[in-house]
Amino acid sequence: MMFNDKNFDPDDGVLAFDLANRDGILGDKFLVNGKIQPFFEVKRRRYRFRWLNGGPSRFYRFYLTKSNLSNHPFWVISNDGNLLKNPVQTTTGLMIAVAERMDVIVDFSSFAAGSIIHLENRLEQCDGAGPTNNILPAGQGNKVLEFRVVSDPVTDNSVNPATNPTFYQVPTRVTERITRCFKFDRRNGQWVINDELFDCNDVRFRVKRNTAEIWELEGGFDWSHPIHIHFEEHQVLSRNRNTPTLIERGRKDVIRLGENDDVRIYFRFRDFVGRYPMHCHNTIHEDHAMMLRFDIDDVGNNNENDCGH
Repeated sequence: MMFNDKNFDPDDGVLAFDLANRDGILGDKFLVNGKIQPFFEVKRRRYRFRWLNGGPSRFYRFYLTKSNLSNHPFWVISNDGNLLKNPVQTTTGLMIAVAERMDVIVDFSSFAAGSIIHLENRLEQCDGAGPTNNILPAGQGNKVLEFRVVSDPVTDNSVNPATNPTFYQVPTRVTERITRCFKFDRRNGQWVINDELFDCNDVRFRVKRNTAEIWELEGGFDWSHPIHIHFEEHQVLSRNRNTPTLIERGRKDVIRLGENDDVRIYFRFRDFVGRYPMHCHNTIHEDHAMMLRFDIDDVGNNNENDCGH
């Protein structure tokens, strides 16, 4: 399921986009796979869904809201491109930044035929720069999708996540060669990384092939950035000097930077060389130059390693 929010001209129904807005674009219509706030008929069994936040700028915190406004629990089993070690149950919602992907398992077997459950976004966001982190009461968020239970109980031979199966072990770490630091901020109305705009001919740093590195990513004031790092996946070591949540401990390629966040991530670069970008996946921030180029080669260098600590 790919989630987007869009603005449509009320007079002619044409998709509208504010080119002058450099913070980010919020829509008043929520789309799932291109359909505005649709319904999905489900049988009384478990379903596995892959959720993608397609942006361009909105963050979501999804809940499954029952008709009595209580939360229906569900299981998270993967993030971005990888399974988690074990399923993680949540009744307190699931945050998904732009470009993040999550696989979830929802069990509808306890509902009677005819029941309605809403996939509800309760994360308050007033502008494109990022969410306020206020959680709206049940029923007062954005009802993005409606599940309609349509059958009597059916046979379900899928693995029950409540049995706590083990899916995937994160690879063993090796000693890192260097720690590099990156500050995502704003300068003169433009989005910058370490105070610089994107230049495709400017190789900001070079990673040595077959080595490991730690990167420290720091967020700025009053905005959020979903940072996408191409080619190699990373492991989150800490968020604001705290142990990451179970959902963030799997291998990822998008890292959410909230206001003034400080996140440490670990990479192991292996076989390939080449040219790769790192950028904010809020499309408007990306389009206004919040991106850099790094190369992987057999030499490497120590650029971008002044953490300011």
